Amino acid sequence: MDLFANLALGFGVAFTPINLMYAFGGCLLGTLIGVLPGIGPVATIAMLLPATYALPPVSALIMLAGIYYGAQYGGSTTAILVNLPGESSSVVTVIDGYQMARKGRAGPALAAAGLGSFFAGCVGTLILAAFAAPLTEVAFKFGPAEYFSLMILGLIGAVVLASGSLLKAVAMILLGLLLGLVGTDVNSGAARFTFDIPELTDGIGFIVIAMGVFGYGEIISNLGKHESEREVFTAKVTGLMPTKEDFKNMVPAILRGTALGSALGILPGGGAVMAAFAAYTLEKKTKLKPGEVPFGKGNIRGVAAPESANNAGSQTSFIPLLTLGIPPNAVMALMVGAMTIHNIQPGPQVMTSNPELFWGLIASMWIGNAMLIILNLPLIGIWIKLLSVPYKYLFPAIVLFCSIGVYSTNNNVFDIWMVAIFGVVGYLFIKLGAEPAPLLLGFILGPMMEEHLRRALLLSRGDWSVFVTRPLSASLLAVAALLLVIVLLPAVKSKREEAFAEED
Repeated sequence: MDLFANLALGFGVAFTPINLMYAFGGCLLGTLIGVLPGIGPVATIAMLLPATYALPPVSALIMLAGIYYGAQYGGSTTAILVNLPGESSSVVTVIDGYQMARKGRAGPALAAAGLGSFFAGCVGTLILAAFAAPLTEVAFKFGPAEYFSLMILGLIGAVVLASGSLLKAVAMILLGLLLGLVGTDVNSGAARFTFDIPELTDGIGFIVIAMGVFGYGEIISNLGKHESEREVFTAKVTGLMPTKEDFKNMVPAILRGTALGSALGILPGGGAVMAAFAAYTLEKKTKLKPGEVPFGKGNIRGVAAPESANNAGSQTSFIPLLTLGIPPNAVMALMVGAMTIHNIQPGPQVMTSNPELFWGLIASMWIGNAMLIILNLPLIGIWIKLLSVPYKYLFPAIVLFCSIGVYSTNNNVFDIWMVAIFGVVGYLFIKLGAEPAPLLLGFILGPMMEEHLRRALLLSRGDWSVFVTRPLSASLLAVAALLLVIVLLPAVKSKREEAFAEED
């Protein structure tokens, strides 16, 4: 009964005119940036973080969450019509979605993506509401040693689930941890790795790294692509309704994708991207029916499953953030930034100290998913028109807004230079095939890990065995070690590389 009472409180908060307006604004903006290739939710949320200073905390988080799951919807439109994933989790949708568009079946492909996303989003939110309270109870049993072990597990999870080479993923995490060390040591007050630059004594801003690596890096990469690579099927989108046969194939794929996405979204480092890849791989393993289109040639299951998985994954990735205060992916790391702006400490106490925010955010996701269906399917023509805007007009606007966003955070020109440097670094990462998301996780978790490590050692008087003698901490470290062993097994390693080879 408590669940219904809590949800009633949440809907009471979410249904206020101001919160409905921000939920709609977030969904609209999310769809927009999902549709436009080159700027994902990470860069957009990073740009808008300064704007949330002036908003009430609940409204700010509702809007940012709307941007995140709205981008998952919008990314599929670009993937299907242009052969360009608007968002990283839509990379797999490109394979079959674009082939369907080429055959004049862009309408059913977009409908499959939209309906799959809506169903998965609703299920993901339901799981979030059901599991939040029990997990919060568990979180209160966590001490500094447990939190440290959990973050170790989170970072190893990010390594295991990062696309591309394992070595590159480890290197990115270590680089993130090192960047997190820059600034003033909290305990001794000594300046670390500042190179006598006064602006670095406060550390490198999270927004600076996020916007440089993801925003500017992506822009530079996109500018290197020729305009002719974009073939837009604008005239062919008619009849959105899938056929009876399509529904028969689509429904089981949506259910499988939702289940897989919900499970992988909770894992640290997993989230929407991994869920989409895993769902597509699972569908390929599922036997084709007689007369069914092969995968890679325009199979509707290859659109419905990954789109359902990435939406379920994006909703359930809020679980570790809201219950444990640990961000499982780059977007959730930004949500931590938004919470700290409003003096809210992410973690189990949010639910008890700020129930309006907690349940209001969960309720807003249902409302957001309904808004997204209306925004995406009937208004598809508007989004198609946007795709015809040449990139040469888009990128200066994106660069300008990024610069304004960075400057307005601290009113410091140094930050703009730092963003430019990280933009070049981000472009190098793309060229080297290194995924930047683990770097961002390492950067956000690094200072938190250091704090909990020092606190645990202080309480145990320098005894390192505290991490293995406390049962909860020991079991988390054991799971982390097991994950590492499994992923290094030759059979698993080759399978993993095969799964991610789809991206190319």
